[in-house]
Amino acid sequence: MNFEFLHPREQIVAIMNRIYIGEMTTLSGGNLSVLDEHGELWITPAGVDKGKLTPGDIVCVKPDGSVEGAHAPSSEYPFHRAIYEKRPDLRAVVHTHPPALVAYSISGEIPDTHIIPQANKICGPIRYAPYALPGSEKLGENIAETFASGVNIVMLENHGVACGGENLLEAYQRMETLDFCARTLIHARGIGKVQVLSEEQLEKFTERQHQLPEFAVGYHTTEEREARQQIVEIVHRACDRHLMISTEGVVSARLGEERFLITPTGMDRRGLQIQDIVLIDHNQREKGKIPSRSVYLHQEIYRMHPEVGSVITAQCPNAVAYAVTPVAFDSRTIPESYILLRDVPKVAFDTLYGNPEGVARSITERSPVLLIENDCVLTTGRNVLQAFDRLEVLEYSARALLDLPRLGSLQAIDEDRIREIEAKFLNA
Repeated sequence: MNFEFLHPREQIVAIMNRIYIGEMTTLSGGNLSVLDEHGELWITPAGVDKGKLTPGDIVCVKPDGSVEGAHAPSSEYPFHRAIYEKRPDLRAVVHTHPPALVAYSISGEIPDTHIIPQANKICGPIRYAPYALPGSEKLGENIAETFASGVNIVMLENHGVACGGENLLEAYQRMETLDFCARTLIHARGIGKVQVLSEEQLEKFTERQHQLPEFAVGYHTTEEREARQQIVEIVHRACDRHLMISTEGVVSARLGEERFLITPTGMDRRGLQIQDIVLIDHNQREKGKIPSRSVYLHQEIYRMHPEVGSVITAQCPNAVAYAVTPVAFDSRTIPESYILLRDVPKVAFDTLYGNPEGVARSITERSPVLLIENDCVLTTGRNVLQAFDRLEVLEYSARALLDLPRLGSLQAIDEDRIREIEAKFLNA
């Protein structure tokens, strides 16, 4: 989907659907706006169910202040207008109340994005705006002045968050990424000390990697087309189930010896289409497409492990909580978790892009799933469905473990039962 070609009305509805379904706002909460090239401000309406918003509900405020639409503009219109006046480079604003970010807004803290390099890059610096009455001119002044300092994300004291961008998708992705960080940090702080990345480590992540040479694809086989469709469907499902966010997450599928498909870099995951998937053939990339920066890692895994048919890397808040703390993940919770996950070791952050061979060697029959420190989780499988199944089981198992302290301590499956499970399900 080419989001930029949608009318502002359609863009606002599409993004509000993601926000509402993603449990990042309520029926009456949150508001979005887009400032177009004519200076017209398109904004969500006041008093309309955000879960059933339609393009006809979106309101247009003209440069002279006149309003066109079936409803009144959002009561927060004053701060949207004030932001655009102070920051003419911004063309879209997203304001929401995700529970994790509200928790930060009522605690006086700002989520530390140094836990994940991608998040730090997307969000940039973040600042706090002091409280004022919702809908008031004073609130607009407070928020706009904070945006005027050059940040693109502003935490609102006892209110939520406001994010700006050159377009609505960029503003949304900043909010979604910060919400992921907030959820991950809350989980992580409940189990151990949070590990953050140094500026030097963050700089290494942003260094440009050598890109594979191009080749022109002669034709697309039936097998390849089927695999493309499956990858797209799995990525969309992962986004809907909070296993990926729109800026992060990679899925690849082996097609044959030294041939595989992989998701592209820098594209909205939820808008991914089959033609966006990149074919890699004998160390060359499909002409005109840029694969994920983890393409070398996936390539190395396929080279070392002929039994692996799919690799997934993703950021999911429960499992990644274990990747940003020194706490070990224990899969001996229920039989399904142990059968699918086996042992889940951690791999040092610096090896992910600097030593793909080392990461690939960490994958074994006993360890088909890895936690990459301060980055992601990695799952492998015979096919895309098994790799995705492991991703879901890992995230749900992590969620159960994170909930456990409210009830007691882990009563792990003992060694005798583990041997029984292995004999029946893993050594057959």
